[in-house]
Amino acid sequence: MAPPLKIVSWNINSVRLRAPNVETFVAAERPDVVCLQETKCQDGEFPLKAFREMGLPHVVMRGQRGGHAGVAIASRLPLELVDMPDLCREGQARTIAARLPSGLEVHNIYLPAGGDIPDPAANEKFAHKLDFLERLGPGYKTLKKGVKRILVGDLNVAPHENDVWSHKQLLSIVSHTPEETERLEASRKAAAFHDIARLAVPETQKLYTWWSYRAADWAASNRGRRLDHIWANKAALEDVKVESYRIHLAWRGGWKPSDHAPLSVEVSG
Repeated sequence: MAPPLKIVSWNINSVRLRAPNVETFVAAERPDVVCLQETKCQDGEFPLKAFREMGLPHVVMRGQRGGHAGVAIASRLPLELVDMPDLCREGQARTIAARLPSGLEVHNIYLPAGGDIPDPAANEKFAHKLDFLERLGPGYKTLKKGVKRILVGDLNVAPHENDVWSHKQLLSIVSHTPEETERLEASRKAAAFHDIARLAVPETQKLYTWWSYRAADWAASNRGRRLDHIWANKAALEDVKVESYRIHLAWRGGWKPSDHAPLSVEVSG
């Protein structure tokens, strides 16, 4: 039997700055596929040589000039680009998907953060975010049925009460407002994806993937949010077994860390 396939998702907050972090992580964790968000570079600026030297020679990417966008998938195995739904009305580099030799598709999404004001009339960034969330479910319903898909990424929404450090205090804070959480869950269900984290860890347990840079001691205060997600559709779950789900908390610390911890899933079959 083939060994489990290990897929990682990580908002890296500049792949050029933090390529050494990725290299150290890859050496320690030996992932097969690494999905990155917020790469902050154009395609020609992506550090391909470093990823080849990590043992991830197959890379597909979507970059852009300026801003905080950019997504990439790096893999030990060959990748074939596949189509994704049109989710970003601004045409930003926020989505990319690829097929592995097994036929499993990996979809990588970096959903807009939405700014600070949770009012679409007053904040165009929040309006864009809500539009993206509304497109997510219907968009995936248009894709071919029966294809194994795992969707990962920084979706910038913490959907459940125990996905934030304080449900009551964050209800009016962008990333946990009802406008966002209801749209995310509606789209996930419409697209028939399952939330791997909450299949692996009960909803009664606190679970975070992001901690603000503003905290003097992020670990001590532990005011986190689960903004990063791994979903699998019915076809994937029928054909593969989820062996493990993990948030790699230690990588939120150390040398010039991203404010997101990487998360991984191992699947077999």
